[in-house]
Amino acid sequence: MDAERAHRAVFGVLRSPLGNLAGISAAPRPGAHLASETFGLKFPHPVGLAAGLDKNAELLHVWQRLGFSFAEVGTVTPRPQEGNPRPRLFRLPPDRALINRMGFNNAGVEAMARRLERRPSGFLVGANIGKNKDTPNEEAVHDYLICFRRLLPLADYFVVNVSSPNTPGLRELQGKDALLAILSALQDVNHMAKPLLLKIAPDLEPAQLADIVQIVQQTGIAGVVATNTTLSRAGLQTPAHRVEEMGAGGLSGAPVRARSTEVVRYLAGQGVNVIAVGGIDSAAAAREKLEAGARLVQVYTGFIYRGPALLTECLRQL
Repeated sequence: MDAERAHRAVFGVLRSPLGNLAGISAAPRPGAHLASETFGLKFPHPVGLAAGLDKNAELLHVWQRLGFSFAEVGTVTPRPQEGNPRPRLFRLPPDRALINRMGFNNAGVEAMARRLERRPSGFLVGANIGKNKDTPNEEAVHDYLICFRRLLPLADYFVVNVSSPNTPGLRELQGKDALLAILSALQDVNHMAKPLLLKIAPDLEPAQLADIVQIVQQTGIAGVVATNTTLSRAGLQTPAHRVEEMGAGGLSGAPVRARSTEVVRYLAGQGVNVIAVGGIDSAAAAREKLEAGARLVQVYTGFIYRGPALLTECLRQL
């Protein structure tokens, strides 16, 4: 089945009365030693759901029931948008990977706000915010401010997404001046002192990563989510002609693991708080990120391939 069609079919089942069955085989209750306070928030354990899977905050009750410590929803934009033309999501089973060029398809910030107003109690939720495709980069700060202000009372933490490769020109906002402008503007209106993080690409050069450290220090944001998808296609086992047929998009999953861990280790070594994501498809991969200095980890592609068994394995072995 087409990957996006399968995704929507599963969401349809989980939204139905059958969704109440989700969690019968949920992850084991984590021991108290896995709990931590990070960014001023109390997490029962370090494993959460990454942004991109539940773009519209549709299934928060399911993620809670399955045993996730937290879920990051979005990326959300001020206005609803369809995203890029289909097909735009592809599986690479030999590589335990995905390629996507979704393009921030979502129902808009008002729809997300209505869902977060009914969020399950006792479950931590982060909001990943972005800009609409037709908003020029020089006006991007206004889009981020719209999303941030609307969701400020409703989400526990926020992530600024300037690193998706699927919105034209978005990664240009990873430049130092652009980031300082956006993050400073958000911090200026952050009257509830919610943790604000920045999500970065794995493809940044060393000088750019050094800039990220300076930006975190200058703006006083809580930390970094490392990393988003990569544009690299190096070392894939999927036949090259098949990869070429899939076309443009960000690559996620096992092939990103090593580079993501490198970025996590560098940032953590510079004193930056990090939520790690990228290639976490086993307890060993989760432990690798935590030992590299991550405070928390998130799963997405590994969860697509392995389902709730991944969370169970992580919690038992951690």
